Amino acid sequence: MRRIEDGFLRSLDLGKRTPPLSVVLDADGIYYDAGRPSRLETLIAVPLDETARARALALQAAWCAARVSKYNHAREYAGDLPPRYVLVVDQTLGDASITYGKADTASFRRMLEAALADNPGCCVLLKVHPDVLAGFRKGHFDLAALAGNPRVRVLAEDVHPVRLIEEAEALYVVTSQMGFEGLLWGKPVHCFGMPFYAGWGLTTDALPAPARRGGASLAQLIHAALIEYPRYLDPEGGGLCEVETLLAWMARQRRLRTQFPAQVWAHGFSLWKRPFVRAFLQGSAVHFVKDASRVPGGATCVLWGRREAAGLPATVQVVRMEDGFLRSVGLGSDFIPPRSLVLDSRGIYFDPSRPSNLEDILARAHFSSAELEEARRVREAIVANGLTKYNLEPLAPARWPAAGREVVLVLGQVEDDASIRFGCPAVNTNAGLLDAARARHPGAFVVYKPHPDVMSGNRAGGFSLAQAARLADHVEHRLSVVSCIEACDVLHVMTSLAGFDALLRGKRVVVHGQPFYAGWGLTEDLSPLPEVSARRGRRLLLDELVAGALLRYPRYLAATQGSFTACATVIAELAAARQALVARGRLDGLRDGCVRRQWRKARLWLLAGLQSCRTR
Repeated sequence: MRRIEDGFLRSLDLGKRTPPLSVVLDADGIYYDAGRPSRLETLIAVPLDETARARALALQAAWCAARVSKYNHAREYAGDLPPRYVLVVDQTLGDASITYGKADTASFRRMLEAALADNPGCCVLLKVHPDVLAGFRKGHFDLAALAGNPRVRVLAEDVHPVRLIEEAEALYVVTSQMGFEGLLWGKPVHCFGMPFYAGWGLTTDALPAPARRGGASLAQLIHAALIEYPRYLDPEGGGLCEVETLLAWMARQRRLRTQFPAQVWAHGFSLWKRPFVRAFLQGSAVHFVKDASRVPGGATCVLWGRREAAGLPATVQVVRMEDGFLRSVGLGSDFIPPRSLVLDSRGIYFDPSRPSNLEDILARAHFSSAELEEARRVREAIVANGLTKYNLEPLAPARWPAAGREVVLVLGQVEDDASIRFGCPAVNTNAGLLDAARARHPGAFVVYKPHPDVMSGNRAGGFSLAQAARLADHVEHRLSVVSCIEACDVLHVMTSLAGFDALLRGKRVVVHGQPFYAGWGLTEDLSPLPEVSARRGRRLLLDELVAGALLRYPRYLAATQGSFTACATVIAELAAARQALVARGRLDGLRDGCVRRQWRKARLWLLAGLQSCRTR
């Protein structure tokens, strides 16, 4: 017979809300039963070779860096902690690990007495379950009686325990897993029961250890409890994985879910955007308001792009949201939800008139060799899969009649785009861009490609295709921008993201505005803004630009379960989604047909409205 139980890195949320991402299977016993052997005990006793020891210690460091615990839904305690304290951990009455761990109610009394006696100069911080204080469950202490003890402070909030462990001088536990986590953080741990991590010489134990337990190193304990004993499920792939894979995923969820306050306000968002705004701000409760004056002073308010909000209190922290650089297979103006967004608390990447988080990353960040290697792999995957922001046009070789002439590609934009309004001091129209490119390359074969939103009829492009045909040798309205970039020798843009796409593909890029990728020594900048140049004095390698713009700045959502994911995962998913449309003959969004496109918009508006009603 095998016994099954949750693993020690269980899930993002509580057990009653989410299934486990790790479990243990034990044919000998179960880890919390000290009265009989378990498979975990056998594994802890196994000596480690140097490779296994190094892996265990690396996992310990990664665990602490990720700031994870068994459950990972709650935020860390944000209040003041005593300057010196020991952490005493209560458990709920009836917890099976107490009885099977050779402890009882009296063990908790002895634990608190020892904590007070051993640490006369310290506060004793008693962590109790929040349901105990609410009256839903019982603990092991008379909280009313403890209120009269000036050395005991009771903490009953539902908080992530990491900060409490990290700043404690020691931990006092009966059988709680927090004792194991205290060992991972290098803290002295005093046990008043016999949990799986006690009795190996790593803890101070009030009870005698079973004879079958002997000396073990912390690396042995970590290797057994976190590497060998549990089985882990990959939240994205769905198959079994190693602990490091789940740990990295959990670290990403915790980092991004706690980046913004628990309560966030959002102003000016249409109904169809609200579901994905909530998804990209998961971990915070999002309150949508039509009247910006309803946002509380000192709160955080999310705005779309460069929009302003009349009446917003001056003390509100504004965070600007915008599409990421690998957005979707299809246009946002066709109501295709994004797979990546950026959230910027300084400005926004397309507005060079003020600093942005992206500019700060590119100007100041140190990129490790591992991060640059990841950036290289991401760049190569984008190029290999022919991806860009929208990915809706067919990939095919260009058959332009250039006849050996230099091929100059000119990328049109939506002329009222904010990036043009704020970042183009001289050339700021599509006609002006074509004229400037022709003037710099009088003998070249000039190809003009309009913006896909203009071709779809969703936005105005400033001048007609007939006018473009008189200025260019060829107007390309079918091929993907990727196909066009691959066939050109040089690219001229105002602020188009296609300039970044061209850099990824090793092309020469001439810039007439001040997009986020200009000013770092990778482009030919014809109209630099002095104040922007002063902020962008750093010379970047291409993969440093990629690391900042694609790895650090955006947030990505996985298609399957909607959790935060890595850039590489979204690249693979976008490539697969694009290929599926190709196989069905449904890729060309520009020829999708007005009736079908409007029906899709109406349907998504209806669904968004229903979702909004359900969440009120």
